[in-house]
Amino acid sequence: MKKLIFSLLTVLTIVSCKDNSKATENTEKVVKTEETTKYPSDVLPFFDQWRILCGDGTKAEDLVNFEHKGFFYVEHENDTDWVVYKTPNSGITSRTSKNTRTEMGQKKHWKPMEGGKLTGTLKVQHVSTTGDARVAASYSVVVGQIHGTEGHENEPLKIFYKKFPGHKNGSVFWNYEINTAGEDNSSRWDFSTAVWGNDMSVVGPSSDTYPEEPEGGIALGEEFSYEVNVYKGIMYLTFKSDGHETKIFTKNLMKSEFTTELPQQIKTLYASIGRDGLERESGYAGELQNFKQGAYNQTNGKNPEDNLVWYTGSETYNGDIEKQYANGCYTEVWFRESSIGAATAINN
Repeated sequence: MKKLIFSLLTVLTIVSCKDNSKATENTEKVVKTEETTKYPSDVLPFFDQWRILCGDGTKAEDLVNFEHKGFFYVEHENDTDWVVYKTPNSGITSRTSKNTRTEMGQKKHWKPMEGGKLTGTLKVQHVSTTGDARVAASYSVVVGQIHGTEGHENEPLKIFYKKFPGHKNGSVFWNYEINTAGEDNSSRWDFSTAVWGNDMSVVGPSSDTYPEEPEGGIALGEEFSYEVNVYKGIMYLTFKSDGHETKIFTKNLMKSEFTTELPQQIKTLYASIGRDGLERESGYAGELQNFKQGAYNQTNGKNPEDNLVWYTGSETYNGDIEKQYANGCYTEVWFRESSIGAATAINN
C-alpha cells in the first residue's frame, strides 16, 4: 500500500512539473512577443501630427501605436527598422483621386508664406509590374507631396519614383501641378522635372514597348532622401543618394511662370487629352496646403485610350487585393527616417 501511494505521488509530481514547465514556456513566449512588437510610431516618433488612409479604405486619426497589417507596419532589416507603406493598384480611393494610397496626411494646414519642412529617407521596394508603357503614370508611385486644401485642391509638389518592367534602374522626378486660372480646373497639367533618370514625359512607343533604361537612375531597394522646405513662399527641394549627385531645386509658389504659354513638354505629353490651361499669376499664394507622405500608387485599371497621361490600364483582378499582392500589382515603399516641422530660413 505504501509503495502504491508513493508511486502515485511520484507520477503527480512529474505531471505537475511538466505542466509548470509548459506554463512557464508559454508565458515566456507571450512576454517575448510583447517585447518585440513594434509600431510605426516606435520608428518615426512624429505620428501625432498625421492621419492616414490605407489602400483598403481604412482610416485612422491617431497613429500612435497603430498598424494595419498588409498596408502600414514595421519591417526589420539589417539592424534597421523601416516603416512600410503598401497599397494595391485597385482598392478604396480618396474623394479627390482615382488612385489608391497608403499615405499620411498632415493634420496641420499652412499657407505658402508660413510654409513648413518635410524630410524623408526611403527606398522603393516595388512598383506595379503591369500597365501601359505609353502612359506617363504607369509603373510609378508618389512618395511625398504638398497638397492644396482650398480652391482647386491641386498639388504644387509630387515626388515620384518610376521604373519600367525589365529595367534595373528607375527614375526619381518631381511634378508641379498648375493652380489653374479661373473656375474651370479641367485643363490642369503637371510640369515634370528629373532628379535622377528621366522626367515623367519619357514613355514607351507602344503599350508593351519600353524606352531605354535611364542613365544614373535609382534601383528598387536603393536608398535616397528628400527635403522639402517651403520658406516665405519659396519651395526649396534637396535630393540625396549615395553614389549620385545631390540635386537642389527652387520653385516660387507665389508667382507663376506658366501664365502666358505652355511649355513644350506639356504640348507634347498632354496633346492626346487636350489639356492646355494656364496658371493664375499668384500661383498658390494665400491658399492652405499640407504635406503628405507614404505610398500614393499612380497605377490604376482605367482605360488608357481615355487618358494617355493618367489612366494606366494596369491589372487589378477586379479589386481583389490578395490577388494583386500575389501578382505584382501593387506598390511598396519603406521609410527609415522622416521629420516634419517649421520652415528653415534660407541664407542667400
